Amino acid sequence: MSVSASTRFSYLSRRTKIHLPVIPAPAQEQFRQNIFSLIRSNLMADQPSPFKPNETPGLKKIPPYWYPYTTMTKMRWIGRELLEVVSTEFRDRSMEYYRYALESGVTTVNGKVAKPDTILRDGDRVENVVHRHEPPVTSTPVKVLSHDIERGFIVVDKPGSIPVHASGRYYRNSLIEILVDDFGYAKCYPANRLDRLTSGLMIIPLSVNCARQLTSEFSAGTVRKEYIARVKGRFPSDETVCEEPLLTVDRQMGLNIVHPEGKFARTVFNLIRYDENTNSSVVRCRPLTGRSHQLRVHLQFLGHPIANDPVYSEKRIWGDNVGKGGIDVTPSDDREAPAPPTHLEALVENQGSPESLSKSTNEGEVTISAKLLPRETGEDIGMGSPVPLSKEAVGVITRLRNMKDEDEDWSRWRDVVFRAKGVMRPSNLVIKPPPPQNRRKRGGGKADTVSTVVEPSPSPPPPQAPTTTLDMSESQLNLDTATPAPSTRAETLNPEDPSPPQISLEEAIEKVSLAPATGMETTFESEQIYCPECYLPLHPDPKPEKLYIFLHALKYTTSFGEFSTEMPNWAAEGWEWDQS
Repeated sequence: MSVSASTRFSYLSRRTKIHLPVIPAPAQEQFRQNIFSLIRSNLMADQPSPFKPNETPGLKKIPPYWYPYTTMTKMRWIGRELLEVVSTEFRDRSMEYYRYALESGVTTVNGKVAKPDTILRDGDRVENVVHRHEPPVTSTPVKVLSHDIERGFIVVDKPGSIPVHASGRYYRNSLIEILVDDFGYAKCYPANRLDRLTSGLMIIPLSVNCARQLTSEFSAGTVRKEYIARVKGRFPSDETVCEEPLLTVDRQMGLNIVHPEGKFARTVFNLIRYDENTNSSVVRCRPLTGRSHQLRVHLQFLGHPIANDPVYSEKRIWGDNVGKGGIDVTPSDDREAPAPPTHLEALVENQGSPESLSKSTNEGEVTISAKLLPRETGEDIGMGSPVPLSKEAVGVITRLRNMKDEDEDWSRWRDVVFRAKGVMRPSNLVIKPPPPQNRRKRGGGKADTVSTVVEPSPSPPPPQAPTTTLDMSESQLNLDTATPAPSTRAETLNPEDPSPPQISLEEAIEKVSLAPATGMETTFESEQIYCPECYLPLHPDPKPEKLYIFLHALKYTTSFGEFSTEMPNWAAEGWEWDQS
């Protein structure tokens, strides 16, 4: 790596601003500071201004925006309670967080406000208005390498960190939306996709006929593909062929392993060079099949995982062997309930586990829910697996989830959930009633809305503590953050429904006053740690070089011709990167 590039990465690392510094503090103090921040945001809400994230070199950010979302009930959701679905499928927040959010009316099913115990049926339409906070992506631009107007397709070079399709928290920062919004293409029909972390070449049809032809070629395996990877260790100099079957064992995490019940997969590897300075090798990869994470898992199986892969090269997940030669696949029934990060154990001991559905009454008594959901017992691990999981596979999934929780603990484990009487969605943005069942669209996406004129209240209501609401990142449902809109024809509220006790602003201030001031509140005065519009905790900025992996689609050969990109900069001889 050149001196200038090294200096650039060092500069980016120094300039990357963390929104919320990790400050060791007792559980009571952490609780007090969360309330303090929320109250301050609430008092500022009388004169709201659109939140704009700070600029960070190397990152592309989109200001959060309100987005109406709808999805149809998936087959695996049918017959299950809504709380069970959101808590086992998405796991982005604590159980208490999801329960309070659903009880505050954040979600509607077929136009009616849903409750945690709402049973989802076939054909149900789940709707929500969310304040979408898209994660930052690399500022490296999408490149259109060529445009074949006659045959109707374009060839692009996709940067790592950008997903192909809108999904989970990503919408505008997705390849298809960028091509439509920034490049002006009316419609794009991707025939294949690259993982979000993978960069490189994609052929994007612009017509249905072109997409149909290219899709058939990918399905038939006639497209010749060539990738470049930088892997750990000295890769064998002789050509290496891996034919291990692959199986997706955790849909939520997208985790794949070598398994005898998996789908056939074949990859040919050739060494390009070994760099002694980083003990890594640049390898040419030719996948002859197209399985999910095929190159990443096959390289891991061979003992040479991609050098910066946050999943398949991580010892904290796989152990010292890092999955070399595969893992044990003997079925096991061993499961454990989720555990908080070790450095937050005091907080959990003091306030209770966010994974518990225990409810405190006004008299101080505690009533434990008779029904323990799969997430509370750990039985959700493996629910979506096509085969029974082994003890080692359960351990891998558990450690992967725990690592994610630790990386995002301050937004998942330190939430203070309030029941507020106010609304947290634009009052003039209301989802239209669902069409007849035989006219509904499959899947999900942006919902149709109507604008309503809200008559001013004769007297403003007293300020309330903000509502921390539902956030299902990395999921198609994507119920980010919203609380119930005013009742309209599109929503039917039942005034007789019992409502859980609400914490007023005065009660929150009283809780804060119970703990002596430590001066920590001044630490946060200049920091924006909660969104002023929806009160979602703001994530710290990632390092730009952590947004992608060393895997690049270099060349495709199809009936339309042969297309290729330039070699990625990290494939250069002697290249080094920040491994901290």
